[in-house]
Amino acid sequence: MLRNTVRSAARASRQFSSSARVASYEDTIGNIYVNKDSKVLIQGFTGKTGTFHAQQSIAYGTRVIGGVNPKASTFPSEERRESQKAGQTHLGLPVFGSVKEAMAAEQPDATVIYVPPAGAADAIIEAIENEVKLIVTITEGIPQRDQLKVYNALRSQSKSRMVGGNCPGVMSETCKLGIMPGQVFSQGNIGIVSRSGTLTYEAVNQTTMAGLGQSLTVGIGGDPFPGTQHLDVVKILLSDPKTEGIVLIGEIGGSMEEEAAEYLKQYNSGPNAKPVVSFIAGRTAPPGRRMGHAGAIIAGGKGAASDKVKALEAAGAIIAQSPGQIGALMHEAMKKIGKA
Repeated sequence: MLRNTVRSAARASRQFSSSARVASYEDTIGNIYVNKDSKVLIQGFTGKTGTFHAQQSIAYGTRVIGGVNPKASTFPSEERRESQKAGQTHLGLPVFGSVKEAMAAEQPDATVIYVPPAGAADAIIEAIENEVKLIVTITEGIPQRDQLKVYNALRSQSKSRMVGGNCPGVMSETCKLGIMPGQVFSQGNIGIVSRSGTLTYEAVNQTTMAGLGQSLTVGIGGDPFPGTQHLDVVKILLSDPKTEGIVLIGEIGGSMEEEAAEYLKQYNSGPNAKPVVSFIAGRTAPPGRRMGHAGAIIAGGKGAASDKVKALEAAGAIIAQSPGQIGALMHEAMKKIGKA
């Protein structure tokens, strides 16, 4: 049933540009690696949530260049000019009437979406249409039909990469995209990828306290149709010279962790292998019952924590029995290879 729905949504979805140089959505993985120079747009800029987290990002050092609110634009279109007052700003930054206006004026590298669930898919697709390289969707509760529309739109083009929805965001250097608490982060050599927001912060805090710090942190979110999966982030972290160790946090449901484990098994071995510490949440969850995230459910005999642990162990990962062990296990592993 779900497969038929996906196919139907795929036929109905709009088509976006692709180029000979970058042929598919797979080739947008590198867009995730933001840095201190990345220019950031906020969609849902003037709302309460967008305002608060935009302030936090600016304070952290992120290059926020402005935001989008179709009802309050610094650069009104001719159609809106009579009813809109030009020159409006928010937090001292310009408010654009559309992503297209923002791209023409500032060429942002990334956009963060705080738009409420009913309008989130349209905001994401607007960003895709305007080829924003990285779309970080914080919004929780996007209807699954809209998630499918976004999922297929993403995979029909080769310019934009999305992280989320229902994710805590992306952090690298002084670029803070999303809702993660900046005070627990420190620059370092550990890459972190997680489905759980809270466990992301826990892993970050522990690697900071262990004196290791983070190179790139990506909270991929817990929705059933995420724009980015563990495997995508693992590919970046294995190829990144700044990343010398990896924390992978998963949970029950789906097969993302097993797919990442298979890739690690194939490409992270030998004397130059990067240590991997992993924790899988939901080990005691009964089959058929959703635990927290929409995607966190054991169904059809797949998605059990035991299967994920087994796959990761086979790939050489060190398995933490509780989140509280992540920092100590990573420090010990890094010390063994002379990196701590």
